[in-house]
Amino acid sequence: MQPPTPSFRDTLRSLIWPAVIMALTFLVFWRPSVPSASIEQGTQPSAANSAAMSQVSGPPWHHGSHTARFTLILYADLECPYCRTYVPPLMAWIERHPDIRLQWQHLPLSMHEPAASELAALAECAGEAGGPEAYWRTISWIYQYTRGEGLGLPDGMYPPDHEALYACLASERPLAIVRTQAQGAASNGIAATPTLHLRDERTGQSLWLQGPIPGDALLSAMDLLVTDEPASELAETTELSAVPDGNKPR
Repeated sequence: MQPPTPSFRDTLRSLIWPAVIMALTFLVFWRPSVPSASIEQGTQPSAANSAAMSQVSGPPWHHGSHTARFTLILYADLECPYCRTYVPPLMAWIERHPDIRLQWQHLPLSMHEPAASELAALAECAGEAGGPEAYWRTISWIYQYTRGEGLGLPDGMYPPDHEALYACLASERPLAIVRTQAQGAASNGIAATPTLHLRDERTGQSLWLQGPIPGDALLSAMDLLVTDEPASELAETTELSAVPDGNKPR
C-alpha cells in the first residue's frame, strides 16, 4: 500500500514555516550599524532630526536629539583655549549625527578662576531664562568673545538680553550647579579639559576619552560600544590625548 500523497496545503506549510523562522531570527539578531563621518564632514540633518534637537532641559544641558542612542558627556572649562577651539565644531558635528547627543558638565580649572566659574554661572542663567537654545547660544557666544586663560570677557561686554540674567546671577543657584558638576568630575578623577565620556544608553557600556577627539574617532568609539566586548576591554583600546593635570593636550 503506497503512502498518501501530501496535500497542497501540507506542502505550502512545509515551505512557509522555515521562511518564518528565518525572518524572526533576523529580527532578533539584526542591529543597525552606526554611520561613519568626521567632525568636518557629514550629511545635513533632516527636518525630523532638527525638530528633535535640544528638547531636553537641564542642568545638565543637552544638545542634539533627545532620542539619540549615545550620549557624549563633555567636561569643559569656558576659559580653556582647547575647549574654545573644539566645542563649536563639535556642536555642529552633533547636529549632523542624530545617533548621538552632547551633555555639558562644567569643570572650571583652578588656573582659570574666578573667570571660569563666573562664565559658567552666566551660561547656567541663560539656560534658566531661555532654555536649551539660549544655553548653547551663550556657550558659543562666550567662546567667541572670552580672552581665555582666566582673563574672561573684555570689560563692559555682556551677552545679548543680559538684563534678564541679573536676578539669577545675584542668587546662589548658578554657582551651586557649577560646583556640583565640578565635584562630580573630581570624584571621577577628571582634572583636564576637554574630557569626554561616551555612553551607550541602550547597553550602559561607556568609554572615557581625553582631549579634542575628532569625529571619525568618536564614530569608531561608537562602533566599539555596539559590539559585545565588555566596557573594561574597550577602555584599554582607547588612547588618551591630554595630560591629567590641566588643559594642555600632548
